[in-house]
Formats: sequence, C-alpha cells, structure tokens
Amino acid sequence: MQRMFAEPTDWQTPWMPRVLPHVRRLAEAHPDRTVFTRFIPAARPGEGRGTWATYSARWSGMTRAALDPGLIELVPDLARLVPPAEVIDKTVYSPWLETDLDARLRARGVDTLVVTGAETDVCVLAAVLGGVDLGYRIVLATDGLCSSCDEAHDALMVMYRMRYGHQVLTLTTDAILERWP
Repeated sequence: MQRMFAEPTDWQTPWMPRVLPHVRRLAEAHPDRTVFTRFIPAARPGEGRGTWATYSARWSGMTRAALDPGLIELVPDLARLVPPAEVIDKTVYSPWLETDLDARLRARGVDTLVVTGAETDVCVLAAVLGGVDLGYRIVLATDGLCSSCDEAHDALMVMYRMRYGHQVLTLTTDAILERWP
C-alpha cells in the first residue's frame, strides 16, 4: 500500500482506491499491532541477484534512481498510523526473507496474521505462503486485497479457499473486525 502503487506509475494498481478504506479500517483498529511492509526497488537498472537484475532492468523507470523517493512511502492514510504501527522494508516480494519479521512476531506471541495489500498475486502471495510455511494462521481480508490483474487475483482467492483452507481463512473486513478482540 505504497504511493508507487497508488499513483500514476508503471506499477499503479487500479483497485487500490477501492481497497484502501478496508485496509485503513483494519490498521486503525489495532495500529499498535500493525506491521506494514514496503517493497524497496533496486537502486539502479540491472541491480539485483539473478533474475532481480533483469527485473530491475525491465522496470528501469521504477528503480530508486528514477523514482521520486516519496513514491516508496506508504499512502498517507496508512503512513499517519506509524508509529505505533511499524514498517519493515524488503527488497524482494517476501517479507520473510532478509528481515526480522518472524522474530518480531514470535517475540509478541503472534500466531495469526491478518493480511491485506497489493498485489494479491505478488507480494501478498509471498507473504501468505511464507507465513503458512512458518506456521502462522493467515486471515485474508477479501475486500482488502488488490491486484493489477483481475484474473490472477480471482484465481488466487479460489486457491486460498480450495487448497489452503486449513491454514488460510478468507473473510471480509467487517467479519474480521467482528471477531478481532
């Protein structure tokens, strides 16, 4: 839920304005228990390990050398919640690699994660599957997810319900807030 996905860029996600109010409601309900992750693009085209180098070359206009630095920030509606909400920066889709996210959550005794964000089929997918692998129960806010590819979003929502039902629960924001102490 960063400005580079909300504003006119090569990575703009058209659904973001529709899902942002739901994400905001969830984060506002418990800002002290909220962790935002930010995708930090490569500094320059061609930077990165393996296919990340060709990725940053392909998306050269989305490298830090080309972007307004403010576009990497969270959208204002969410940025105002930090602190007490926390931010973890990541240079790959997964928030579990090269970060201390798991250690932070374990230190708090967290066993369930409410996941929202962009994009359903990219960073959210990496967060969900990594969380499942680490043993977390995942609750997906169905109205708090967005993608720039409707077909991929829809397919993943079916996959979560049909293949990961033991580990992943899909609920609306209202249903989550009704159950969240």
